[in-house]
Amino acid sequence: MTVGQARAWERRWGELGRQVPDLPPGPLDADSWFGRPAPLLLEIGSGMGETTAQLAAAAPELNYLAVEVYQPGLAQLMLRAEAMELRNLRLLRGDAVVLLGEHITPGSLHGVRIYFPDPWPKKKHHKRRLVQAGFVALAASRLAPGGVLHCATDVEDYAEQMLEVLSAEPLLRNRYDGWAPRPDWRPLTKFEARAEVEGRISRDLLFERV
Repeated sequence: MTVGQARAWERRWGELGRQVPDLPPGPLDADSWFGRPAPLLLEIGSGMGETTAQLAAAAPELNYLAVEVYQPGLAQLMLRAEAMELRNLRLLRGDAVVLLGEHITPGSLHGVRIYFPDPWPKKKHHKRRLVQAGFVALAASRLAPGGVLHCATDVEDYAEQMLEVLSAEPLLRNRYDGWAPRPDWRPLTKFEARAEVEGRISRDLLFERV
Protein backbone atom coordinates (compact mmCIF):
# COMPACT_ATOMS: atom_id res chain seq x y z
CA MET A 1 0.00 0.00 0.00
CA THR A 2 1.02 3.61 -0.46
CA VAL A 3 1.61 5.74 2.61
CA GLY A 4 -1.76 7.43 2.11
CA GLN A 5 -3.56 4.11 1.73
CA ALA A 6 -1.88 2.70 4.85
CA ARG A 7 -2.93 5.74 6.85
CA ALA A 8 -6.50 5.47 5.57
CA TRP A 9 -6.53 1.82 6.60
CA GLU A 10 -5.36 2.65 10.12
CA ARG A 11 -7.76 5.59 10.39
CA ARG A 12 -10.99 4.17 8.97
CA TRP A 13 -10.94 0.36 8.67
CA GLY A 14 -12.21 -0.15 12.20
CA GLU A 15 -15.31 1.87 11.31
CA LEU A 16 -15.88 1.03 7.65
CA GLY A 17 -14.42 -2.43 7.18
CA ARG A 18 -14.47 -6.02 8.37
CA GLN A 19 -12.67 -9.21 7.41
CA VAL A 20 -15.03 -11.93 6.16
CA PRO A 21 -13.25 -14.68 8.17
CA ASP A 22 -13.70 -12.61 11.34
CA LEU A 23 -17.46 -12.13 10.98
CA PRO A 24 -19.52 -13.78 13.74
CA PRO A 25 -21.42 -16.90 12.66
CA GLY A 26 -24.76 -16.33 11.03
CA PRO A 27 -26.32 -13.45 9.08
CA LEU A 28 -24.56 -10.10 8.85
CA ASP A 29 -26.45 -7.46 10.82
CA ALA A 30 -26.15 -4.80 8.13
CA ASP A 31 -28.75 -2.45 9.64
CA SER A 32 -26.74 -2.13 12.84
CA TRP A 33 -23.45 -1.72 11.01
CA PHE A 34 -24.82 1.03 8.77
CA GLY A 35 -26.77 2.55 11.62
CA ARG A 36 -30.08 2.43 9.74
CA PRO A 37 -32.44 0.04 7.95
CA ALA A 38 -32.19 0.41 4.16
CA PRO A 39 -32.10 -1.83 1.07
CA LEU A 40 -28.75 -3.65 0.95
CA LEU A 41 -26.76 -3.77 -2.29
CA LEU A 42 -23.64 -5.93 -2.64
CA GLU A 43 -20.84 -5.16 -5.10
CA ILE A 44 -18.38 -8.02 -5.62
CA GLY A 45 -14.88 -7.04 -6.64
CA SER A 46 -14.70 -3.29 -6.07
CA GLY A 47 -11.08 -3.04 -7.29
CA MET A 48 -9.62 0.40 -6.62
CA GLY A 49 -13.08 1.75 -5.83
CA GLU A 50 -13.45 4.27 -8.65
CA THR A 51 -16.86 2.99 -9.73
CA THR A 52 -17.97 1.88 -6.28
CA ALA A 53 -17.58 5.29 -4.66
CA GLN A 54 -19.51 7.01 -7.46
CA LEU A 55 -22.33 4.47 -7.36
CA ALA A 56 -22.64 4.69 -3.57
CA ALA A 57 -22.72 8.47 -3.77
CA ALA A 58 -25.44 8.35 -6.42
CA ALA A 59 -27.69 6.12 -4.30
CA PRO A 60 -27.71 7.47 -0.73
CA GLU A 61 -30.95 5.57 -0.09
CA LEU A 62 -29.06 2.25 -0.31
CA ASN A 63 -26.77 0.56 2.17
CA TYR A 64 -23.86 -0.15 -0.19
CA LEU A 65 -21.62 -3.08 0.70
CA ALA A 66 -18.41 -3.77 -1.26
CA VAL A 67 -16.43 -7.01 -0.96
CA GLU A 68 -12.87 -7.26 -2.29
CA VAL A 69 -9.72 -9.28 -1.51
CA TYR A 70 -7.16 -6.63 -2.56
CA GLN A 71 -6.18 -4.58 0.48
CA PRO A 72 -4.72 -1.54 -1.38
CA GLY A 73 -7.95 -1.33 -3.38
CA LEU A 74 -10.05 -1.24 -0.23
CA ALA A 75 -7.75 1.37 1.29
CA GLN A 76 -8.07 3.50 -1.85
CA LEU A 77 -11.83 3.13 -1.68
CA MET A 78 -11.75 4.42 1.90
CA LEU A 79 -9.80 7.46 0.71
CA ARG A 80 -12.48 8.07 -1.91
CA ALA A 81 -15.24 7.61 0.66
CA GLU A 82 -13.57 10.17 2.93
CA ALA A 83 -13.17 12.70 0.14
CA MET A 84 -16.80 12.28 -0.94
CA GLU A 85 -18.09 12.14 2.67
CA LEU A 86 -19.97 8.90 2.02
CA ARG A 87 -22.10 7.57 4.86
CA ASN A 88 -23.75 4.62 3.11
CA LEU A 89 -20.68 2.52 2.25
CA ARG A 90 -19.13 -0.41 4.15
CA LEU A 91 -16.30 -2.71 3.07
CA LEU A 92 -15.52 -6.38 3.50
CA ARG A 93 -12.24 -8.10 2.72
CA GLY A 94 -12.47 -11.76 1.77
CA ASP A 95 -14.25 -14.39 -0.27
CA ALA A 96 -17.61 -13.31 -1.69
CA VAL A 97 -18.77 -16.94 -1.88
CA VAL A 98 -18.21 -17.40 1.85
CA LEU A 99 -19.93 -14.08 2.53
CA LEU A 100 -23.00 -15.03 0.49
CA GLY A 101 -23.19 -18.60 1.73
CA GLU A 102 -22.62 -18.01 5.43
CA HIS A 103 -23.52 -14.39 6.20
CA ILE A 104 -26.22 -13.14 3.80
CA THR A 105 -29.83 -14.15 4.47
CA PRO A 106 -31.70 -15.67 1.51
CA GLY A 107 -34.00 -13.17 -0.18
CA SER A 108 -32.44 -10.15 1.52
CA LEU A 109 -30.40 -8.30 -1.13
CA HIS A 110 -31.68 -5.41 -3.21
CA GLY A 111 -29.05 -6.18 -5.83
CA VAL A 112 -25.70 -7.76 -6.64
CA ARG A 113 -23.18 -6.09 -8.96
CA ILE A 114 -20.18 -7.78 -10.56
CA TYR A 115 -18.28 -5.44 -12.85
CA PHE A 116 -15.31 -6.65 -14.90
CA PRO A 117 -14.38 -9.69 -12.80
CA ASP A 118 -11.05 -11.41 -13.39
CA PRO A 119 -11.48 -13.11 -16.80
CA TRP A 120 -8.86 -15.83 -16.26
CA PRO A 121 -8.19 -15.69 -20.02
CA LYS A 122 -6.41 -19.02 -20.45
CA LYS A 123 -8.90 -21.77 -21.26
CA LYS A 124 -7.44 -24.11 -18.65
CA HIS A 125 -8.19 -21.44 -16.01
CA HIS A 126 -11.82 -20.76 -17.03
CA LYS A 127 -13.00 -22.93 -14.14
CA ARG A 128 -11.67 -20.23 -11.80
CA ARG A 129 -14.03 -17.61 -13.18
CA LEU A 130 -16.50 -16.31 -10.62
CA VAL A 131 -19.65 -16.38 -12.75
CA GLN A 132 -20.36 -20.11 -12.86
CA ALA A 133 -23.63 -21.99 -12.37
CA GLY A 134 -23.13 -22.72 -8.68
CA PHE A 135 -22.20 -19.17 -7.81
CA VAL A 136 -25.10 -17.72 -9.81
CA ALA A 137 -27.55 -20.02 -8.02
CA LEU A 138 -26.17 -18.86 -4.67
CA ALA A 139 -26.28 -15.17 -5.58
CA ALA A 140 -29.79 -15.47 -7.02
CA SER A 141 -31.04 -17.13 -3.84
CA ARG A 142 -29.85 -14.12 -1.81
CA LEU A 143 -31.74 -11.60 -3.93
CA ALA A 144 -35.13 -10.34 -2.86
CA PRO A 145 -37.92 -10.74 -5.45
CA GLY A 146 -37.32 -8.07 -8.07
CA GLY A 147 -33.67 -7.71 -7.02
CA VAL A 148 -31.17 -7.46 -9.86
CA LEU A 149 -27.93 -9.29 -10.60
CA HIS A 150 -25.94 -6.95 -12.84
CA CYS A 151 -22.79 -8.21 -14.55
CA ALA A 152 -20.46 -6.45 -16.98
CA THR A 153 -17.33 -7.56 -18.82
CA ASP A 154 -15.26 -6.57 -21.84
CA VAL A 155 -14.10 -10.16 -22.50
CA GLU A 156 -16.24 -11.60 -25.28
CA ASP A 157 -16.12 -15.29 -24.37
CA TYR A 158 -16.71 -14.49 -20.68
CA ALA A 159 -19.72 -12.38 -21.66
CA GLU A 160 -21.10 -15.33 -23.62
CA GLN A 161 -20.50 -17.60 -20.63
CA MET A 162 -22.26 -15.16 -18.32
CA LEU A 163 -25.27 -14.97 -20.63
CA GLU A 164 -25.50 -18.76 -20.85
CA VAL A 165 -25.16 -19.36 -17.11
CA LEU A 166 -27.50 -16.55 -16.05
CA SER A 167 -30.13 -17.59 -18.60
CA ALA A 168 -30.07 -21.16 -17.24
CA GLU A 169 -30.76 -20.09 -13.62
CA PRO A 170 -34.47 -20.67 -12.88
CA LEU A 171 -34.60 -17.96 -10.18
CA LEU A 172 -33.61 -15.27 -12.69
CA ARG A 173 -35.10 -13.72 -15.80
CA ASN A 174 -33.33 -11.49 -18.29
CA ARG A 175 -34.71 -7.96 -18.38
CA TYR A 176 -33.66 -7.75 -22.02
CA ASP A 177 -33.42 -9.96 -25.07
CA GLY A 178 -29.74 -10.81 -24.68
CA TRP A 179 -27.38 -7.98 -23.74
CA ALA A 180 -28.67 -5.01 -21.77
CA PRO A 181 -28.03 -1.50 -23.06
CA ARG A 182 -25.19 0.08 -21.15
CA PRO A 183 -26.81 1.91 -18.19
CA ASP A 184 -26.09 5.63 -18.15
CA TRP A 185 -25.64 5.46 -14.40
CA ARG A 186 -22.76 2.94 -14.50
CA PRO A 187 -19.62 5.12 -14.53
CA LEU A 188 -17.15 4.70 -17.39
CA THR A 189 -13.87 3.77 -15.73
CA LYS A 190 -10.39 4.37 -17.16
CA PHE A 191 -10.09 0.60 -17.59
CA GLU A 192 -13.29 0.40 -19.62
CA ALA A 193 -12.37 3.43 -21.72
CA ARG A 194 -9.02 1.81 -22.53
CA ALA A 195 -10.80 -1.41 -23.50
CA GLU A 196 -12.93 0.55 -25.97
CA VAL A 197 -9.84 2.17 -27.49
CA GLU A 198 -8.32 -1.29 -27.87
CA GLY A 199 -11.45 -2.55 -29.60
CA ARG A 200 -12.99 -4.57 -26.79
CA ILE A 201 -16.74 -4.13 -26.38
CA SER A 202 -18.15 -4.00 -22.86
CA ARG A 203 -21.39 -5.91 -22.38
CA ASP A 204 -23.92 -5.58 -19.57
CA LEU A 205 -26.34 -8.22 -18.32
CA LEU A 206 -29.30 -7.39 -16.07
CA PHE A 207 -31.14 -10.37 -14.61
CA GLU A 208 -34.03 -10.01 -12.15
CA ARG A 209 -35.00 -12.35 -9.32
CA VAL A 210 -38.42 -13.81 -10.07
